[in-house]
Amino acid sequence: MKLKLITLLVAMYVCFMADAQLTINGITLPATIKQGTTDLVLNGGGIRKKLFFKLYTGGLYLSAKNKNGADIVSADKPTSFRLTITSGVINSGNLSEAVEEGFTKSMKGNTAPLQEKINVLVSTFKSEEIKEGDMFELSYVPGEGVKAYKNGKLKNTIQGLDFKKALFGIWLGEDPVDADLKTALLGS
Repeated sequence: MKLKLITLLVAMYVCFMADAQLTINGITLPATIKQGTTDLVLNGGGIRKKLFFKLYTGGLYLSAKNKNGADIVSADKPTSFRLTITSGVINSGNLSEAVEEGFTKSMKGNTAPLQEKINVLVSTFKSEEIKEGDMFELSYVPGEGVKAYKNGKLKNTIQGLDFKKALFGIWLGEDPVDADLKTALLGS
């Protein structure tokens, strides 16, 4: 009897924890978010580090959990990446440069086909100063494109599955900007 009770309690704890929010580097990533009328679940979250700086905390949200980065990048499904700036070192200029470098890695140096779209996204980061605590959400909506938000306010919409693939390839592609962050986003 006692063993059955312990087993039941452990099972309930595991179920509860599977749907729990995640707090990383002082940033709480909710277990679920809304994308229009679609509920997305937290797939994983981690910290983007460079040298000894913790630049931002990121969370990947999907309609269903998935550990395969290539599948997530290529899928024409709702996908969202939330990043919260956690370092005063980040500003609009260096974040814009980092995004451009991320696209270069994701697209293996051939950014020309999407350069105009990349410029639109970069303008999201350049349009106003960035400070610690700012939260950006990059949400792909099938048939509409990537919607770029800053602190909950829509800044731009960039159409095309091709753009979504290049964007999410920054974090989940074959050569991500941060391999440890990729592993964390995939929940591995």
